[in-house]
Amino acid sequence: MSAGAPQQWLDQVQEPAIDPAQPICDPHHHLWDHPGSRYCLDELLADTNSGHNVVATVFVECGAMYRASGAQLLQPVGETEFVNGIAAMSASGGYGPTQVAAGIVGFADLTRGAAVGDALDAHQRVTRRFKGIRHAAGWDASPEIRNSHSQPTAQMLASPQFREGFKELGKRSLVFDCWLYHPQLGELYDLARAFPETTIVLDHFGGPLGVGPYAGQRAEIFTRWREDIVRLAQCPNVVAKLGGLVMAVNGYGFNKAPTPPSSDELVSATQDFYHTAIDAFSPARCMFESNFPVDKVSTSYGVLWNSFKKIAARFSEAEKSAMLCDTAKRVYGLD
Repeated sequence: MSAGAPQQWLDQVQEPAIDPAQPICDPHHHLWDHPGSRYCLDELLADTNSGHNVVATVFVECGAMYRASGAQLLQPVGETEFVNGIAAMSASGGYGPTQVAAGIVGFADLTRGAAVGDALDAHQRVTRRFKGIRHAAGWDASPEIRNSHSQPTAQMLASPQFREGFKELGKRSLVFDCWLYHPQLGELYDLARAFPETTIVLDHFGGPLGVGPYAGQRAEIFTRWREDIVRLAQCPNVVAKLGGLVMAVNGYGFNKAPTPPSSDELVSATQDFYHTAIDAFSPARCMFESNFPVDKVSTSYGVLWNSFKKIAARFSEAEKSAMLCDTAKRVYGLD
């Protein structure tokens, strides 16, 4: 995974933070230290300290620091151990007021059925910060679309083995983060209806694709996506993350431009998705997310959150606070 675009390119567009006192809980970012690609506490804080008042964050799994030995089912617990160490560093107060990784969403292989309960228990034993799992489901038949790093299969969310594993989340009151692509939204609707007691967080608007066979079809894709989003929002156990929309796979091409977009340009290009999702789910079930450093391929942290605040400007103060902070804290059970 890449830690984003070169800082020199991003620095071409700088903006003062809008409403800098407004508390923000960023419910979706990653941490890793791969050869040639590092995004750990220092790198995250360099982004969050961009003028916005980021009071807390939630880490979401990315395949980092798995245990090198032991049972394969338990190896992803190493990621929770790694992130919990960074969270403890942050909680010491020695790195500023932001509570980094106040919530942790790890990985457990739900296709292992009921056996996955052992992995969930192991994650929970590491820390009370552990709030749920993401088993990424992004799959497409086209070889031009990169499937999720968890190597999902077609119709994975409907498989008996996956659903047997999914039951284990509800037994432990754990959240399920779902990353998939827009043609799969119907599969998520069926899952949500089958497990109404489990909170499901829809990541990145359900992944509207804009590359490969989906390039040049934004209007048609938006129409289908909107229908599926409105139907999915009828499931009260589903909440939506608003962000993750300027990755290369979304097809906007910001990452290929001579200069990065301003917040106004981001709003102009993407606001229809935001307004549709907010209208469907309501602010009480929406949370803005950075998806950093993945979305850093197209924009800087400060500019991205300015775009969120501009999109939220037409709402009441309580509704803005919900989308920028309160919904995330409630859904992930952050103090």
